Amino acid sequence: MKTIFVSVWCVLFSGMLLNCNAVSSNTSQNTDQNSQLQREWMLTAFGSYSKSDLIAKKAAINLTEKAENGKVKGSAFMGCNSMFFTSEFKNNGKVKMSEIGSTLKACQDMKLEMDFSKAFRNITTYSVKGHSLTLTDDQGNRMEFIAADWD
Repeated sequence: MKTIFVSVWCVLFSGMLLNCNAVSSNTSQNTDQNSQLQREWMLTAFGSYSKSDLIAKKAAINLTEKAENGKVKGSAFMGCNSMFFTSEFKNNGKVKMSEIGSTLKACQDMKLEMDFSKAFRNITTYSVKGHSLTLTDDQGNRMEFIAADWD
């Protein structure tokens, strides 16, 4: 009886240890992903806009808010209005942008802002390589960013 009890206890304890290790590993992976993504990103390539046009407009997105339930509230600026959104970055390279809105100032040149807003709603995938973030839609249209703390 004692031998059976000890055997069952060892099996249960081993299973518990393996489960703790799996949770720790997943948490570490999500933390690494968040630390790569959760920063300010300067827009360097988008559509037919030149890099100098994007820099002059101070075009950027900010993903520095604390992640809650796998979602990060972000903001964007393309030279006129402040934009806001919720992003959900998945481990498989997929991303979902939702709750997109902006302030409603009227500015002289709002073309970049309107083009960005329209394209940003369709973003479905992302990749981070070093200090670069690329957002892409299903038609292959890309937005390229560089980490603001790196440039």
